[in-house]
Amino acid sequence: MQDEDNKGNTENKPITRVVPPLNFSAVENGLYRSGQPSALSHSFLEQLNLKSVVWLAIEDPNDSLLRFIDDHDISFFYNLGYDAMGSNSWDGLSESSIKQALEIIADKRNHPLLVCCGMGRHRTGTVIGCLRKLQGWNLASIGEEYRRYTGIKGGRILVELLIEAFDVSTISINPQVAPEWLLR
Repeated sequence: MQDEDNKGNTENKPITRVVPPLNFSAVENGLYRSGQPSALSHSFLEQLNLKSVVWLAIEDPNDSLLRFIDDHDISFFYNLGYDAMGSNSWDGLSESSIKQALEIIADKRNHPLLVCCGMGRHRTGTVIGCLRKLQGWNLASIGEEYRRYTGIKGGRILVELLIEAFDVSTISINPQVAPEWLLR
């Protein structure tokens, strides 16, 4: 009888679908990565209680993501390291934009935080790869994690070379506001 009651209750309520964005993953406690979330992913994102979103693409995110950010009073970091729209013709990132993204990530007051770009592959992978280098990961592990999200086309050697060459000593970390996982 109880099953019938539960069945009756669910028939009257709309079903909420919880769908993560493309290439979604937890990176560390309070830090997530993904491709651009669609409206279908908003109920999933609500469960993360995001304080911040770092948008790594030069093109604008879709309107539904911007509404979600606005409706949930989420800090939105975008156009990192760009002086003008034409300053980054390739979809990779400049060292300045990587540095700015990492300094946002290194401040736990911005967490929970989602790092995303169009597909969550190369630009997001670059920033997360540089974060891993900052954490002291070896390059083989960083490359393996990057390639895990690139899909069947695989990674870009230029991204891996950028991560390898990135100077982590340029990143300012304030131990008073850094997440615990960055201080290990």
